[in-house]
Amino acid sequence: MSSTNIVVLALGCLVVGILIGAVAFWIYRNNRSRHLRKHFGPEYSRLADEKGTIAAERELAERERRVTKFHIHPLSVEQKTQFVSRWQKVQEEFVDDPKESLAHADDLLGDAMATRGYPVQDFDQRAADLSVEHPAVVQHYHAAHTIALRHREGRTTTEDLRQAMLHYRALFDELVSEVSPRATAAE
Repeated sequence: MSSTNIVVLALGCLVVGILIGAVAFWIYRNNRSRHLRKHFGPEYSRLADEKGTIAAERELAERERRVTKFHIHPLSVEQKTQFVSRWQKVQEEFVDDPKESLAHADDLLGDAMATRGYPVQDFDQRAADLSVEHPAVVQHYHAAHTIALRHREGRTTTEDLRQAMLHYRALFDELVSEVSPRATAAE
């Protein structure tokens, strides 16, 4: 075999290898995108609109990696009872002092998250961590937080505060009543 034939054969193998690598990468990215879209649902859409698809997928994959390191666990029956009792007091407080009850609802959610094993730093990190196991309900958290920020600026009505409480309630119900998906899978 001549040296020209060897070079042509090597270049052909190189081109075929690059094509196979490109197709494999495309399949990997497509499967990853499909998984993230399906798993995160509205959170995927929100983040893709905000940051672009590639940046959103990178962030969501990082969230999944981060949350797998946590020891998230379901609440005990006693803990659930205590949290439900505290939530009822927050709701009762809303009648007399809707503004203060909103802050108490947020604090209670932070306590429930911490008890379940989520680290609770700032809002953005809490919401990001929650989105991994509660991607649909985290939208309620974003909505309530937006109202709470407007409330601090004095730009809310009692109806806005009521809506925020409903959003907090949706997240509260899921955090308190649901077992961790990873805990269920491990059983």
